[in-house]
Amino acid sequence: MAVRHQLIAREPAAVWRVLSDPARYADWVVGTARSFPGEGRWPEVGSSLTYTVRLGSKELRGYTVVRRHKPPRWLELEAHSGPLGTARIALDIRPWGDETLVIVDEHPLRGFAGAAHNLVLDAFLQIRHRGMLGRLAAAVEHDSPSPAGAQSGPAASHGRADG
Repeated sequence: MAVRHQLIAREPAAVWRVLSDPARYADWVVGTARSFPGEGRWPEVGSSLTYTVRLGSKELRGYTVVRRHKPPRWLELEAHSGPLGTARIALDIRPWGDETLVIVDEHPLRGFAGAAHNLVLDAFLQIRHRGMLGRLAAAVEHDSPSPAGAQSGPAASHGRADG
């Protein structure tokens, strides 16, 4: 199981706005080239989005289904990656003062990835999550202006003040 967290210098509603837009999935999910709405109304339970991944000149498609959600507190997804199987991706969105702490918990669920799950895969997911959560923070912070007088940027994200 790979669990990682990221402090985002915006309120939970700003994080939820990005998470609830299926066209934005490719903006923050590492490895995804494009995304677009699938079935239902994202991110309601049972709704889906379709995504593409490029590997060289090949383009592969997958889809992700919402399994649980409670806006703007948590979102749980099942990503279907064809022959590799599926993965459970849970996003826990917690108010943290004027900011938001996002905790991602991902693990293989079905298929080959679920059967072959090991520490090496968890290490890969940790690296992927570092990039994914950084991209999510950048997307949220870009889309939502910082409240007047609030500190933002790397110093705020790491609990340090310059000067």
